[in-house]
Amino acid sequence: MFIYNYFMRPRQLTIRLLQVYAEVVRSGSVTDTAARLHLTQPTVSQQLRRLREMVGARILHSRQGRLVPTEVGQSLYRLSQDVLSRVDSFVQYLDEYREGERGHFSIALVNTAQYVLPRLLAPFTRDCPDVDVTVEVGNREQVLQRFHRHEDDLYIFSHPPAGEEVIAAPFLANPLVVVAPADSPWARRGPLSFKMLAGERFLLREPGSATRRLVDNWLSSQEISLRHTQQIASNEGIRVAVGAGMGLAVLSEHVLRESHPEICILPVGGFPLQSRWQFVLRRGRHLPPAARRFLGFSAQALRREIDAMEGEHAIAALLAGGGGSDDQA
Repeated sequence: MFIYNYFMRPRQLTIRLLQVYAEVVRSGSVTDTAARLHLTQPTVSQQLRRLREMVGARILHSRQGRLVPTEVGQSLYRLSQDVLSRVDSFVQYLDEYREGERGHFSIALVNTAQYVLPRLLAPFTRDCPDVDVTVEVGNREQVLQRFHRHEDDLYIFSHPPAGEEVIAAPFLANPLVVVAPADSPWARRGPLSFKMLAGERFLLREPGSATRRLVDNWLSSQEISLRHTQQIASNEGIRVAVGAGMGLAVLSEHVLRESHPEICILPVGGFPLQSRWQFVLRRGRHLPPAARRFLGFSAQALRREIDAMEGEHAIAALLAGGGGSDDQA
């Protein structure tokens, strides 16, 4: 029993005891330590007695009116410095984590949004290099499945899922335009109607994609049927195919932000079809501070760099009413 107590007592050391001891060694005085730590002198003396009992050996002795550590006390002082330094580092980390300057969050987005997210994420990662971001890209059905399985903190859709658990913030326009090969005869024509193009081969996304749904609904409202279609599962694949002369297509303008001289946008009546990119989260999900910081950063970037005031206001409303932080256990 004696041996058990002898070895177990030091494990009862607390950060506060080590802090008091370290300050006594630095100042050499119980009185000065009490003043610096806003304690009474009897409290400091009591803490030192507890430490000596825990260690089982003398830790301080008086020399020329100052308290100095014994050999055991010197080892204890090194321990206190190491522990307190680690605590300080953790407190600094915790402050940065709570401010969103550190930590991790995940975001899942539909394929077309990969042309949009880097405009926000790249400057954010430069501003917050210690934030780790996991990005998942998939078609609409894949991202919907991730949403229903609660796999990510944030999502980007152009057409969010329905339901009371969904909170969405439209942050950026996503206009859909009709594109053709640059050498297409249609490229040299004036204003066009879509009915004039209905006999051409159209390259379409898969039926479940938001772009496909929007185009199909618009065609139905105009009582227009396409005669020749070919399905391609990615926007990039469609863009390359149009440039190669395989047909016409309806694509997001964001897919065409860079120069693509092999493609042109046709002046078709009723276009561009209007859509908006939306940040989506689940109601009640506690967002990591880093995710909240990213949303706040995105709101500022939309106003500053893209002049999208509506997006700034929508994100602010989302943060105010939807996404709490994960500061709960």
